[in-house]
Amino acid sequence: MGMAKPKPMTIRQFFAIYPDDDVCLDHVMRARYGERHICDRCKKSAHYYRIKARQAYECEYCGLHLYPCVGTPFHKSRTPLQYWFFAMYLFCASRNGVAAKELQRQLGVTYKCAFRMGHKIREFMAEADGNAPLGGLGNIVEADETFIGGKDKLGEDDKHIVIGAVERGGEVQTDVVPDRRGMTVLPKLRRMLVPGARVVTDDNAIYDALPTNGYPHASVNHSKGEYVRGPIHTNTIEAFWAQLKRGINGTYIHVSQKHLDKYLGEFEYRFNLRKQPYVMFEILLWAFRRPSLVPSRV
Repeated sequence: MGMAKPKPMTIRQFFAIYPDDDVCLDHVMRARYGERHICDRCKKSAHYYRIKARQAYECEYCGLHLYPCVGTPFHKSRTPLQYWFFAMYLFCASRNGVAAKELQRQLGVTYKCAFRMGHKIREFMAEADGNAPLGGLGNIVEADETFIGGKDKLGEDDKHIVIGAVERGGEVQTDVVPDRRGMTVLPKLRRMLVPGARVVTDDNAIYDALPTNGYPHASVNHSKGEYVRGPIHTNTIEAFWAQLKRGINGTYIHVSQKHLDKYLGEFEYRFNLRKQPYVMFEILLWAFRRPSLVPSRV
């Protein structure tokens, strides 16, 4: 018999592993600087000891202070670290996102705080996910565009246009575009692809210039009722659009163009780790990167 697949962390397990702010801060310190770190002042490989009542550690040799939360979503936040960790857990445990109102109820914070936390976590999910070019090793990439939004209460059409590309069996990337003209869409799409990637689209004319730009191209004619022709289809990217719209319409109700890119990053992260949902939270927890220059205080 094969080994059972690992399961995502439960709420009980979360609170057993991260019972308080001190444990969460120790995790941030280890994730960013390890057990030992070359001190910026004395240049020695040092162990850093926690400074009580402060989110800081000091070098065992020279006493230089290190603030591990600088450069993370938690920097300058008065919200307890455990709340941040639990909010990140909720984002990874949910399939369709977490509304600010839900964060407000779960954490007992103000709506303004929950709204800010949600956007910071979405930005962090996009950063942790990255954007490696698609279509390597000859894998087919499906590309498509879609509309997000609808008519508001004043009757004004506030739809936003999003371009997306997904590698078969691999990752997805998206971007917001101001219009559907080829001169607008194609440069965005090319930045998502490796040179020479094989691309499948629908019959929209904006993709006709792909072959002249070095991308082998095939399409299905949706306007004539053709959706699959052997390996030529856009079912994967359309499935992602359906998941994205379920999340936005069912959880967030409305997303402004100002913040749309953050929501796209959130749903990309979940989709790209769909085959390993049990590592979503762990990857996020270990994705803290040390900036090239981290301000230290004495």
